Amino acid sequence: MRFIRLSMAALGAAVLGGLSACAPTRPPVASAPAAVVVPTCTPVPAGEKLVGNWLSVTAQKGVAGSLRTLYTLNPDGTMNYVEQIKRPRTPSQGLEESGCWSHEGGQLVLRTLESNGVQVNLKDPIYTNRYRIIRVDTAELRFQGANGLVRARRMSPGYRLPF
Repeated sequence: MRFIRLSMAALGAAVLGGLSACAPTRPPVASAPAAVVVPTCTPVPAGEKLVGNWLSVTAQKGVAGSLRTLYTLNPDGTMNYVEQIKRPRTPSQGLEESGCWSHEGGQLVLRTLESNGVQVNLKDPIYTNRYRIIRVDTAELRFQGANGLVRARRMSPGYRLPF
């Protein structure tokens, strides 16, 4: 009788051990996604000629009306980029981006951090634009981008695009 009890206890322990091996385990604790580090803008050297408001007005083939672009390059390294399509008899449509800018080896670099008030995917290369500077003086800025030559004239501080 004692043998049977011991055998049953051993059998019960073996069954419980086998069942515990099949039991679901706790899923691994997911680590929190890495926080996105928003870059900080670097102030530009004093006397940087690119600082200011620059307005470009162009007509694009196949687009009725004019395309107005205002680049605001601040001394603290921040920038605003406002683009607006102005068409006859229709309300203006636009895009507003903000972020950082820098002058690197003959290039104007614009790094968008927010587009229309929403944070962008900082890993997406579409939000970093490089333009080869052709000319910059007190009245005019010319630079070459992927879409061709851009000519912009200097506007007064605080200038905004009219709607």
